[in-house]
Amino acid sequence: MKFAIKSSALNSFVLAGLMATVGASAMAQGAPAAPAAGPAAAGKPAGPPGDRMGRHDPAKMQAMMAKRQADMKAKLKITPAQEGAWTAYTASMQPPAHGARPTPEQRAEFDKLTTPQRIDRMKELRAQRMSAMSAAMDKRGEATKTFYAALTPDQQKVFDTEHSKRRHGPGHHGGPGGPRGAGPQKG
Repeated sequence: MKFAIKSSALNSFVLAGLMATVGASAMAQGAPAAPAAGPAAAGKPAGPPGDRMGRHDPAKMQAMMAKRQADMKAKLKITPAQEGAWTAYTASMQPPAHGARPTPEQRAEFDKLTTPQRIDRMKELRAQRMSAMSAAMDKRGEATKTFYAALTPDQQKVFDTEHSKRRHGPGHHGGPGGPRGAGPQKG
């Protein structure tokens, strides 16, 4: 038995077969089953890693900062004479307010720009944001140095230990070993 199939018909059959296979495999996967005990039940934050510490919820973030500061104050055993330095330090550690969203008028002006003009304008805005962030980081650094100078040598050791834990502890930029990609050194 001979089959006479033209090449365009053969292409159509092959394409239809591929589409059916892809569709069937997509349907077979279905929706993933929900875990019996979700991440929140296991003591881990729900959602993507970027949502940790209330990053997108200012109230949760503020509560976490307040708890961390209260814990630090208790560990340092701040004296009444150091209270002013502590207050100035914690005030400087408050996160900067996010810039206001563009108004409809600003968006309309932006939409009137050509693509190269938009790119240049975005570059200017990014430079302004980076400059403001850098200035805020410098201000926090100087406030930390001023506060540190007001501490006793024993308090400075506690501060160093606690600050180091926050900077290099698990969960910070990839967990143990410091920044992302910094694993144990072979040698």
